[in-house]
Amino acid sequence: MTEAYRDLQQGERGAWTSIIAYLGLAAVKLITGWLFYSEALLADGLNNSTDIVASIALLIGLRISRKPPDEDHPYGHFRAETLSALVASFIMMAVGLQVLYQGITKLATGSSQMPNMLTAWTALGCAAVMYVVYRSNLRLANKVNSEALKAAAQDNRSDALVGIGAFVGIVGTNLGLPWLDVAAAIVVGLIICKTAWSIFRGTAHSLTDGFDEQELEQLKETIITTPGVEQLKDIRARLLGNQVLVDATVQVDNDLNVTESHEITERIERQMLEKHNIQHVHIHIEPI
Repeated sequence: MTEAYRDLQQGERGAWTSIIAYLGLAAVKLITGWLFYSEALLADGLNNSTDIVASIALLIGLRISRKPPDEDHPYGHFRAETLSALVASFIMMAVGLQVLYQGITKLATGSSQMPNMLTAWTALGCAAVMYVVYRSNLRLANKVNSEALKAAAQDNRSDALVGIGAFVGIVGTNLGLPWLDVAAAIVVGLIICKTAWSIFRGTAHSLTDGFDEQELEQLKETIITTPGVEQLKDIRARLLGNQVLVDATVQVDNDLNVTESHEITERIERQMLEKHNIQHVHIHIEPI
């Protein structure tokens, strides 16, 4: 099993962590919010319920990504994890819009009850749990370079912020601002939609072979400064799941023989692996 497949296997730990956390937190928030009349906590619990579905989609995507190349997929199935992040963004957006609709309707009609302070402490405690999950998944995502797991970590962070917002809304309502709990639910909906849009934009950019310009400049600098490279004529890079694929055309001294030119390509490949952890590099050599 290559390093890329081992990374994907490790990434599944993050998906399972999110699923287990969301199962517990969603149950606690929905039950407590319903029993003690907190719209913000109910919205937060509904958010976590959809996060369970999104995390399952992420887990499925990571599993498919680990499948080896076949006749139909000579580059492997790495983009399955990116597709799973895209599916998760659609689910999150649908729920965010539903939460917004319910919150705005109740704010307009004024149909809300005073939430018990127990719901506030529940929201704050759950926010602390989600922050721990966020830090864990973020470290793992950076380690294995998984776009889907990074998206999951962003969602975890949003959930922590949502919990804090629900806490503030419930406390404010108990201090004499009866509309603040519903307003907090609306803010929850906005945060869900914003996170969904951010994940969608990133995954769509990756699936359409977009690549970060600053990172591309770093790759250019590495190739240009490699001994034996006279000029960098062209470079392209794209993401394939958690892998970066680089194609470059470099110009070298036209007096070099084939063996010497090949040694330059090997130097470039070593530099890209050591400095950027990029394993898939295709170099085309041309005389200057």
